[in-house]
Amino acid sequence: MRVTKRTPLLAAAAVVAALRLASAQTSIDEAFARFWEAADPGGAARLVDRILRTGVTFDAAYARLRTGRTYAPHQTGQVRLSNRTGDGVDHNFVLNVPDTYDSTRRYQVRFQLHGGVMNRTDNRVAGAGTIGALAGAEQIYIIPYAWDAAPWWSDDQVLNLRAILDAAKRLYNIDENRVVVSGVSDGGTGVYYMAMRDTTPFASFLPLNGFWMVLGSDGLKVDGPIYGNNLRNKPFFIVNGGRDRLYPAELVDPHVEHFQKNGVSLVYKPQPEAGHNTQWWPEVKDDFEAFVHDHPRNPLPDTITWETSDTAAHNRAHWLVIDRLGMTASDAKTLADLNEVPISPRAEFGVQSAGGRVIRVIPGSNADRIGFKAGDALVRLNDRTVAMSVDVSETLAGVAKGSRVQLLVSRNNQPVELSGIYDPPIVSYPPRKLFDRPGPSGRVDLVRDGNTVRATTRGVAAFTLLLSPDRLDFARPVTVVANGRTVFEGKVQKDLRTLLKWAAADNDRTMLFGAELHLKLD
Repeated sequence: MRVTKRTPLLAAAAVVAALRLASAQTSIDEAFARFWEAADPGGAARLVDRILRTGVTFDAAYARLRTGRTYAPHQTGQVRLSNRTGDGVDHNFVLNVPDTYDSTRRYQVRFQLHGGVMNRTDNRVAGAGTIGALAGAEQIYIIPYAWDAAPWWSDDQVLNLRAILDAAKRLYNIDENRVVVSGVSDGGTGVYYMAMRDTTPFASFLPLNGFWMVLGSDGLKVDGPIYGNNLRNKPFFIVNGGRDRLYPAELVDPHVEHFQKNGVSLVYKPQPEAGHNTQWWPEVKDDFEAFVHDHPRNPLPDTITWETSDTAAHNRAHWLVIDRLGMTASDAKTLADLNEVPISPRAEFGVQSAGGRVIRVIPGSNADRIGFKAGDALVRLNDRTVAMSVDVSETLAGVAKGSRVQLLVSRNNQPVELSGIYDPPIVSYPPRKLFDRPGPSGRVDLVRDGNTVRATTRGVAAFTLLLSPDRLDFARPVTVVANGRTVFEGKVQKDLRTLLKWAAADNDRTMLFGAELHLKLD
């Protein structure tokens, strides 16, 4: 009889519980709906606490974030938009959306950076605002704009491309792992810059008729410094023309070879007969699009290399954040540096010359002992007349070390015979620096193997690892080894606030983080 009397109470309690559950579910649905509707990452971040108050679990929130927002049909064709970046600069951009756009599909995206930057004086849309003759696979093309005060090689444009991509992802169903950056001429040079400043959002970089050494020009006022080591994170597809009046392939070739020797993944397609144009596109297009298709982004790569001098910006690559610079006792003594080009040891004869005319003789050198004087013009080496257009050291480079040489020079318009033993010392030189580094920088190289992360660092006193349940087993201990020393070992707890914080910042369904691991090396 007791059971019978209490049954209505139990039934009522069940109804109340069901109503509360339904209310909680509605609250969670509403909170995430507002989160997805936020206009930008800042707006989404302000809604994190609202989601936390709903009581949603980590796993439930994670599942929702992996699924992402529901996209409604949206405008196709040319969509002209604008934004204001965090530094207060207004930008215009154009989305070119396929007429066949289906909001239930994820779409590949290509940013296309235009050339002629320094000839533009404002932010207006130039030309038709389309991809034009460089059309390739069906995808969303994004056409941003740069000008003399906001060139591609500026911090402002890094912010701009980030803001454009975020805005596009809120309107259209974009495949986060198939977003690439391409560009022609100044735009191609800008592609290199973007790769060295902000690698995280992009799958690959495709510079066409550009040249990264332009970024070393004093007159260009590049926001920097920049670090070539950062090119190692993503693959490149590079095209340059053999008859390009600005950046011919023969000028670019040694740099591409340098990239390859130092771990940059790339495909190089020089066009021997091409000038500074893209007339080669019909022949290259299929290879270009096949490269893009075959190189989707890994949002959580097992290896990362990142270097920066600014811990307030440009200090992140995927799941690595560099927090503080500073030399430590455990710093790696040597790290291969793409900024350094080795110079082979060479014979130092002891003259400086302009062609065959001697400008300076180093006292005590091999040239001085043989009898060279400043002003001499080398006329003959042994029994061979030499060309005045060739430097003296280059003329003598083919002579066997230790050989006796007979020389004829013109001194004050009079013939003078010299002789002696060609015995220049072999001198080693430090590597040539490609880009100036006016201040300190820090670099971290990461390798993840299961739940173990190994870091090699130089000039970094503190960094943060963003840990994803997609790559690490949170039920097992995590180990971090920095410069051969274990700096962390233990279990890491999933944290809902951390998950939502980075979901708001990245607006990325494929790159979610459940914990932050803050590491100090000093």
